[in-house]
Amino acid sequence: MDNYGFLSLIPPIIAIILAIRTKQVFISLLTGIFFGALIIGNWNPFNGILLTIEFIVDVFDDPGNTRVVFFTFLVGSLITLIQVSGGVGGFIKTFQKKFENNNGKENTKKIQLYASVTGFLLFVESNISALTVGTIFRPLFDKLKISREKLAYIADSTSAPSKLLIPFNGWGAYIIGLLTVQGIEKPFNTLINAMKYNFYPILVILLLLVLILTGKDYGLMKKAEKRTKGGILFDKGSSPMVSQDIIIIKTKEGVKENALNMFIPLISMVVIMILMLFYTGYDSSQQNMSFFDILANSSGSSSVLYSVIISIIIASFYYIISGILSLKEVISYSIKGMSGMMQLSLLIILAFTIGNLCKELGTGIYVSNELKDILSPKMVPFLLFITSCFISFSTGTSWGTFAIMLAIAVPISNEMGIESSITIAAALGGGLFGDHCSPISDTSVVSSMASASDHIDHVKTQLPYAMVSGIITAIFYLVIGFWI
Repeated sequence: MDNYGFLSLIPPIIAIILAIRTKQVFISLLTGIFFGALIIGNWNPFNGILLTIEFIVDVFDDPGNTRVVFFTFLVGSLITLIQVSGGVGGFIKTFQKKFENNNGKENTKKIQLYASVTGFLLFVESNISALTVGTIFRPLFDKLKISREKLAYIADSTSAPSKLLIPFNGWGAYIIGLLTVQGIEKPFNTLINAMKYNFYPILVILLLLVLILTGKDYGLMKKAEKRTKGGILFDKGSSPMVSQDIIIIKTKEGVKENALNMFIPLISMVVIMILMLFYTGYDSSQQNMSFFDILANSSGSSSVLYSVIISIIIASFYYIISGILSLKEVISYSIKGMSGMMQLSLLIILAFTIGNLCKELGTGIYVSNELKDILSPKMVPFLLFITSCFISFSTGTSWGTFAIMLAIAVPISNEMGIESSITIAAALGGGLFGDHCSPISDTSVVSSMASASDHIDHVKTQLPYAMVSGIITAIFYLVIGFWI
């Protein structure tokens, strides 16, 4: 690896600035990659174009990266099959029927807790979580005069945060891939170790539960709750954000909706993923391997890929035998589901590419060498979190922020002697901040749509809560930086 010095900063800086200015993460990452290739290609534009292509193609030289991309496509297939088979629709009807049968006696705290638990348990995909929570509970919240803003807040606060805390999904596979690119030998174990320092998503969920259990809202959310209790659903000038483009796929005509059609593939995937972690991590040549030894030795990318493939097979057999779908329909809907994940897969490929490029240029090593004489390592976790928060809120994307910040956080931790799990958690938590509360975040938009809330009202009522979690998290990283 050559020493490119200050030039190694150009790709991530360009990617960050463009992402903030244009809100176009794909173009920003691709431009950053091109400038990195331009540097390596001695500023020859033709060489820069060719090297850009080669760097993108080289992503697939790593089997782990390839597995993550395949997993992303296949999880789209699984989600589509679950929806078209009536699994999600059955789940929605089951909940609604349960509360209708109780003649509305359930109190507001209980219904909010049910909504929170539902969003947390649907950890396979963040938008599906937000869509399901909003669709199921909107009529019930209206009946009990709980504001649409509160429903959107619950949907948003249990979607992305739970996906980051439970790595058995595309989020986990993606992060594992980014850590592998940075040379982490045991990325799954590293990710698990980072969880105890990932304060932001933990605080988001804890604050949500405290607010529900105490009933003590504050700020604009308190005003929204008071307004709704008075029978006024929206503020003056506000209107529900509803889109026909972002909806749960309708159940196939003639199929009886049944929540079992969702639980069978989802439970299968989780169970198989755990079994695959043990299968890929167990080494018969090693004596007395502990539980954590096996996990540390396991392959996260292999486990998530195997689990989603086997769960699709199990679901397909069940749907075909039950007469829900034909073999031809299973294949057709699976391909349709894959096509829906094209943008996400492209983002993953570009994220892996800029990570490899920063490693080739020595970006993280240069930054850490320049800063270690003027910046105390004690401040690094705090600054990483604040920077990630700024980028993610400005761009509305957590995944794009992860790609940029992990390429800097891991080398800095290695060079400055900081525990890598702390810097990784700081970068991840800050990246989640924007996904959670930015007005241009897809999860925030979907939460508003599913809850039929005014989008700006959702952002304004949720932001004070997110800021509280963010400020406390920043303080924690400041304290832990001086503690270690």
